Parts: sequence; C-alpha cells; structure tokens
Amino acid sequence: MTVVSPAFGTIVPSQKQQALESNYLNFTDGSGNNFAQQYLPEIYEAEVERYGNRTLSGFLRMVGAEMPMTSDQVVWSEQNRLHIAYNNVTAATASTLTFAQSATVQNVISKNQTLVVMNPANGEELKVLVTASTDGASTGTATVTVVPYTQDDLFAGPIDFTGLSTLKIFVYGSEYKKGTTDADIKSVTPSFTQYSNSPIIIKEKYAINGSDAAQIGWVEVATEDGTSGYLWYLKAESETRLRFEDYLEMSVVEGELAANAGALEGLGYKGTEGLFAAVQARGNVVNNFAAASGLVDFDSILKNLDTQGAIEENMLFLNRATSLDFDDMLAGLSAGANGGTAYGLFENSAEMALNLGFTGFRRGSYDFYKTDWKYLNDASTRGGVTVSSIDGVLVPAGTSTVYDQILGTNIRRPFLHVRYRASQADDRRMKSWITGSVGGAYTSDLDAMEVHFLSERCLVVQGANNFVLFTAS
Repeated sequence: MTVVSPAFGTIVPSQKQQALESNYLNFTDGSGNNFAQQYLPEIYEAEVERYGNRTLSGFLRMVGAEMPMTSDQVVWSEQNRLHIAYNNVTAATASTLTFAQSATVQNVISKNQTLVVMNPANGEELKVLVTASTDGASTGTATVTVVPYTQDDLFAGPIDFTGLSTLKIFVYGSEYKKGTTDADIKSVTPSFTQYSNSPIIIKEKYAINGSDAAQIGWVEVATEDGTSGYLWYLKAESETRLRFEDYLEMSVVEGELAANAGALEGLGYKGTEGLFAAVQARGNVVNNFAAASGLVDFDSILKNLDTQGAIEENMLFLNRATSLDFDDMLAGLSAGANGGTAYGLFENSAEMALNLGFTGFRRGSYDFYKTDWKYLNDASTRGGVTVSSIDGVLVPAGTSTVYDQILGTNIRRPFLHVRYRASQADDRRMKSWITGSVGGAYTSDLDAMEVHFLSERCLVVQGANNFVLFTAS
C-alpha cells in the first residue's frame, strides 16, 4: 500500500501546462472523449461549469462537530421530565382517577399530594387532594383516590368529568394535617432515557489503468474550492473524493437503522440512525407548512417548543418552496401587528428585513435564522421533484448536557455531532490509500492505479425533542 504525497483530494491546478503530481487529469469513458486515442479530437480546453458548485456537504460543519470514538456503539443518556404528570387519565368514579400502568409507566403519586386535573378538550380543571394511591403493577391500572377543593367530587359540578378518559393530571405540591408523618410518601427515583447509535462503514474507489495514465491531456478547470488552472488525469480522482465527502454527510443525514431482523439485519447490516429518522422518532414533525395559514402553524410550533427545551436561538434549513412560504408568511406582517413580529435583527425595520429576504426574524422569545439548504434543492438529491417528502428542519443552536457512559460524567456537546472510529493505531475519520502498479503504487501486478476511500461514522442527535422536521405528508 502506497501513501501519496501530496494527499489525494488536495489536487491543485497548475498555472502552466506542467505535468505535476498535483494536477493529474483523466478522461476514461472511451467513447469520443478519451485522450488515450491515436488521434486527439479538436477540443475546448476550458471545462464548462454548468452546475456551479456541485458539492452538497457543509451542513454538519455549520451546526455540529466531529469527535473520535473507539467502540462499535455510542451511548448517551438524556434527562427525563422533572415533575410528575400523566396523560390519558380516566375519571373512573366520582372520587377515583385511573391510568394505565406498565414497566415504563408507574404510579409515583403519593397520598396527601395535591394535583391539577385538566380536561384538554375545553380547558376545565379541578384542584384535588389525594387521599389514597394504589399501585397497579398486577392489574395494569393504577388508581388515585381524590377529593376536590372546590366541589364535592369529580362528577358533582359545576365541573363534571363523568366518563372522560383523556384527562391530564400533574402534581403541584402537597398538604398534611398537623402532627402527621410522611410514611405514605412514595420515593421517586430520578430516571433518564438512554439512546444509542452505531457507526457504519462508507467506502468509495477510483481506478485508472496504466495506458490511460501514460497519455497526458490538459483541461483548464475552475475547481470547487475556487482555484483555477490546468489538471491532468487525476481530475477524476478529485471528483470521486468530492462525491465521497458528500456521501459522508448524506449517510448520517439520511441513515436508517435496520429494524427488520428477516432482511438487512439478518444479513449482518445494522444501519445507522440519521438526522431525519431521529427527529421523526423523537422530535417534532410539522406536515404541510404553508404561507396561507403559516403564522397559525408557526405559532403552534412555538407553543410546542415552550413545552420542550425552549432553546432561544434556532436555525431553519429549508428547501426553496418552504423558504418562500416563510417569506410570504412574514411579508404580510408589520412590526407591532398581530401581537408584534419584531425585526430586531434588522434594527426593527420591516423594509430592511424584506430586502434581505427574511434571513432572520424574532417571534415571541425565539430568534430564527433561515437559510436555503442546497441538499434539499439539488436536482441530483431531494430537489427537482414536484413534491419532496422533506421540506426542511429546525435545528437548535448551542449545546446540551448529557451523561457520557465512557467518561462517567456530564459533558456538554452540540445538539448535532458526528462520532467517527479512531484509535492510536488507525484513524477512520477519512482514510485514503493507493493500490496497484501505476502512479507510484507497487502493491500488486494490477496494471492500474486504484485510489480507495473509507470512513466509519455515525450521527448523534441529542435532545431531539427540540428539533422540528417539516414534511410534505
């Protein structure tokens, strides 16, 4: 195996037609644009940049970080709710409330605690005192006996919860008589939810045979990084590397876990949980966001964010249609209207914000920074279709605190970050090497040069409850 110097992917055009190892170019399809012919055709030296910058990666560099790991799996723990609450509670009798109990949902409400009993359908509520609380591990149903503060029972009126099974209850305190003990208090052990993800191995390869490598032909190019000049046959290698770098990001954005034991998992493939899958499983999903009812829909997103981590600064990465929907939503508002949309990022000038296409705005107590995500617009990926299943994603800015199983302590990490396999012996963040017998490689009798690329990585989505995925269905 041969190590190339300079490293592949750092190919630099030469300002003169000089055959250097840093500007080697190739055309190999053998059907009219192959330089390994007896007679060269009349060609234009300059390569036409009809697609502009074609790379798609960069999203994770903007919002996350990359960190090494040594194991086959990354495990992290996230805090659960601090307070005690239950949904889908039934008013079983005039004095009892019941809810389903399982291994993951237990009754930790104690006698003498005080509860708020809410009807989410109409906003009616009662404050009650718990006089008895029984465990339902054997029956699957927990029971809480209560007495309301402001009426005789749950059915007496003026608030009547008869027959309701969708109530919400939460503990707000307790009340004891003088001279009593706390023997009936149930100990509540703080708990956490544990998540994990596994890295996948991603590979790519570029190959050129020795005959084609021996024929030098020049093409004038402007590369993706903004440089320009002449390249010879390794231009194709350069583009293979660019495509592989895009795959490194696309794989952890689109990744899915292999959950079907009879198919991929049974064949030994485990998959990885990508950004879209993580937000769909553990985050918030908004379907068919549109300008017509945009402000109503958007305010419902804010209300939901209030119930979650309430991260003040957030970034919106959107496709073109949804980005324009946001512009249309804000274009009909002026500062102070509808309760006040403040253009604080633009010195509170609606005209300035309009001129800038609403790249940032403030609503309620939240700041939003909006940008088009090229990955969702590119015709070779999710763009170029009539209806895209993914319209955009809201990503919280900043960091979150989690418990690291390996370090044994709480650490702060970006909400999105990539973990890649690495050790002192092997760094698999981004490997490249050459095999064959061409181009300085002398590892086999193959009359070709093969450039190999490999990475092993996964994405960690912490606090997915703070993310929002915009979908079309």
